[in-house]
Amino acid sequence: MKKLLTLCLFLVINQAWAQKIEVSGQVTDDSGLPLPGTSILIKGTTKGVTTDFDGKYKIQTNVGAILVFSYVGFSTQDIVVTQATMNVQMKGDTTLDEVVVVAQGIKKEKMAVASAVAVVESRNINQVLQGTAAGVSVNTGSGQPGQSSKIIIRGRASLSGNMSYQNPLPQVSNESYKEINENIFKRATLTPLSTFSIDVDKASYSNVRRMINNGTTIPADAVKIEEMINYFEYDYKQPKGRHPLVVHTEVGVTPWNKDTKLLKIALKGKEIPLEKIPPSNFTFLIDVSGSMSSQNKLPLLKKAFKLMVDKMRKEDKVAIVVYAGAAGLVLEPTSGDEKEKIINALNNLTSGGSTAGGAGIELAYKIATDNFIKKGNNRVIMATDGDFNVGQTSRDAMETLIEKKRETGVYLSVLGFGMGNYQDDRLELLADKGNGNHAYVDTMQEAYKIFGKEFGGTLYTIAKDVKLQLEFNPNTVQGYRLIGYENRLLNDEDFKDDKKDAGELGAGHTVTALYEIIPVGVKTDYLKDVDDLKYTTKNVDKKSYSNELLTVKIRYKKPNKKRSIQLKTVVENEVAKNASTDFNFTAAVALFGMQLRNSEFHNNSKIEDVVALAELGRGNDKNGYRAEFIRLVKATPTPTK
Repeated sequence: MKKLLTLCLFLVINQAWAQKIEVSGQVTDDSGLPLPGTSILIKGTTKGVTTDFDGKYKIQTNVGAILVFSYVGFSTQDIVVTQATMNVQMKGDTTLDEVVVVAQGIKKEKMAVASAVAVVESRNINQVLQGTAAGVSVNTGSGQPGQSSKIIIRGRASLSGNMSYQNPLPQVSNESYKEINENIFKRATLTPLSTFSIDVDKASYSNVRRMINNGTTIPADAVKIEEMINYFEYDYKQPKGRHPLVVHTEVGVTPWNKDTKLLKIALKGKEIPLEKIPPSNFTFLIDVSGSMSSQNKLPLLKKAFKLMVDKMRKEDKVAIVVYAGAAGLVLEPTSGDEKEKIINALNNLTSGGSTAGGAGIELAYKIATDNFIKKGNNRVIMATDGDFNVGQTSRDAMETLIEKKRETGVYLSVLGFGMGNYQDDRLELLADKGNGNHAYVDTMQEAYKIFGKEFGGTLYTIAKDVKLQLEFNPNTVQGYRLIGYENRLLNDEDFKDDKKDAGELGAGHTVTALYEIIPVGVKTDYLKDVDDLKYTTKNVDKKSYSNELLTVKIRYKKPNKKRSIQLKTVVENEVAKNASTDFNFTAAVALFGMQLRNSEFHNNSKIEDVVALAELGRGNDKNGYRAEFIRLVKATPTPTK
């Protein structure tokens, strides 16, 4: 009888222990901030998940199972599942495992975080490791015949458990970025007008994030401050009238210079529910060349496009064009409700060969124009690392090609993938000249942000050729400087020229620009002495405009029109008593960008100043993007000149 009771008790306990359960919770760092991208693995299996931007997760497992929580720079934690809610705080680790791979197996040794570099010894192992994980680059050293060669793996990734990294690292790659000549202060008496095109691209922030997470040096030209600012969501009110956009302004004291003012100009596009967006005619243009073989390129790309397919409706249609050594059509235009057929076509894509980007563009635009939907949403969505090497490859040839194709009324969105040979300057050019936008996808979370969360704004244009022109009042403004937008500057005459191309605004999009302003009467070294102008007219009544700081003018076109519409607003010479949350956060991002670029204008500010300002601007942050920014800033080495 005793044996029977013991057996029954054992069976009951064993059944309870094996009970299925959904475990959820939040992972934070040692300062209490959410830790997005934390790996959570069921020990002894390959099943796992990663945390979202709020640091939250959900995973199906059994009571009694062990969950392994890991993140580079933090101690790995093994936690037994005993309940449905498990919140975990990761602890910073001062050491990381060095991984040494030899013929007999894997050897792990402890190294200090600041100098950690994984050393791998094997014959031809670089062929195995290269591209197996996002953020890993493999460099092979010399080896004697018959001996194993040495391979240095740099990056934050996982290799049989743990991967070490070196931070900072030299940036040894074939990545290319357009040169940026930072905007300087201008005298309002000499150049009262400042004219530029809007920019809704967001690639720079996710690309810089990738470099920080991988511990690589950040090229100054990779830091485009306007794209970093515009990556984030802001609480701007929607337009109420007949115009598809509205302008908001705010003036405050510059956080990094108490003697100057900071002007925030913000545009907000009208939000349009997905069901009210016109039918879409999409053509996926996918690079399947040999350079796209690594995990953070074609495999990630296919997963990203599946998110978009999931959003498509019956009235939408999509075709798939691929290109490598040549271009080809792998999926005829197909209704959005045939999701299995579209996904099967994506799953069958493999990489190999050279890169005929020009041929791919030609075929994609032909398919898009052949299936053009009048008053619909017609767009080519290109996904590539930009490494074109067959046919039309030069910037000039690509620019000419895209300028010609945009006359068809088909828009172009460009998604960048990968690292090591990422051609940012080429992809930015294609999106700019193709009346589209440019994003960089480094993770599935970024893909979700683009295709899941911001689907409408990313792919549906509500206003095109949007330009801004500011006229500063010399009676109140001594000098001014536009922060960022160096690649978007226009001649003053371009503002009223409807033939001059400019940026597009998508549904629900926000665009923010910052100006640092030197008030009249402030002593400054940023402005050089200039003789008074002899022939300038002086018939303006100063008293009439004594309380005006500047006038903002905006021009835009409706997507199917050729003539622009102008809006205008006056900004008073008044500083807000309490800066808004968004004002503080945009200033924090701008300051961080200036520090990364070693700008002469950040006034000897420190990383801690960025963190403090970002904390003031964190606000509601329901998706955790601002918390992630704060974490990235804290992980960034102090910039040195």
